[in-house]
Amino acid sequence: MELRGCGTALVTPFTTDGSVDEAAVERHVRWQVESGIHFLVATGTTGEAPTLTDDEWLRVIEITVQTVAGRIPVIAGCTENCTRLAVELISKLSKVKGLSGVLTANPPYNKPSQLGQYLHFKAIAECTSLPVVLYNIPGRTAANLEPATTLRLAEIKNIVAIKESSGNITQIGEIIAAAPEGFSVLAGDDALALPVMSLGGTGVVSVISNELPARMAQLANLALAKEWDAAEKEFQSLLPLMQANFWEPSPGPVKAVMAMMGRMTETLRLPMTPVSEPTRAKLGALAQEYGLLQKVQETK
Repeated sequence: MELRGCGTALVTPFTTDGSVDEAAVERHVRWQVESGIHFLVATGTTGEAPTLTDDEWLRVIEITVQTVAGRIPVIAGCTENCTRLAVELISKLSKVKGLSGVLTANPPYNKPSQLGQYLHFKAIAECTSLPVVLYNIPGRTAANLEPATTLRLAEIKNIVAIKESSGNITQIGEIIAAAPEGFSVLAGDDALALPVMSLGGTGVVSVISNELPARMAQLANLALAKEWDAAEKEFQSLLPLMQANFWEPSPGPVKAVMAMMGRMTETLRLPMTPVSEPTRAKLGALAQEYGLLQKVQETK
């Protein structure tokens, strides 16, 4: 499996009482597929996975896979700072027929060494037949997966890609330059989607594509086709909303916009909270500029 194009880091809709809104999950996934997105990532950071129970986590993945029905790849997020627990959870994913792979981040909080990270990811790869996508996000985990370790892991047969969210373009470029054939390097930040793809990366795992899936899919298509002038124009057009999605901790801003669009409630689970009123006002004005508020009538 080679991941290419734009994959949406799906938000997880909740009802006003805080439970998983299964109907909204299905609607959101269906809209993503119909909008031309290339693959989906469920139960990641944007999906508030740390706040889901094991049963809820598995159920969201099942709904996503069932709704997609084989049309595009579905990757399930699963991250634990205890290797044994990660292995136990990922082993459960073998029961989800049609799942394309698993995304797993550096063990958070422990701050393992490079050897510790290598052995952690190796144990995960050995516990499953699913393709494994590494997720390097040191800003949240306090551990950076260095290029040499990533490339060593890329030698393991079913470790097929990395979502690189270090923000270090030099590091990302080093991985792209030395990665084995068929190993995908994906930008983990919308604002680095075009720079990473211009270096030879194969795509992006996106937050903004929750709001604008068709446009982000088109940006990825242009970049993969090396139509750089058109890709740059589209990238610059989308950049303000990409940045706005991180005015406050994600997924607060993107959920606020999705609620304005009428696609789900703005409910988040603690410790995540809705955005402040000043931020919501700025997001509303920006959403209006992008024509997103027109979507409200379409969903009613």
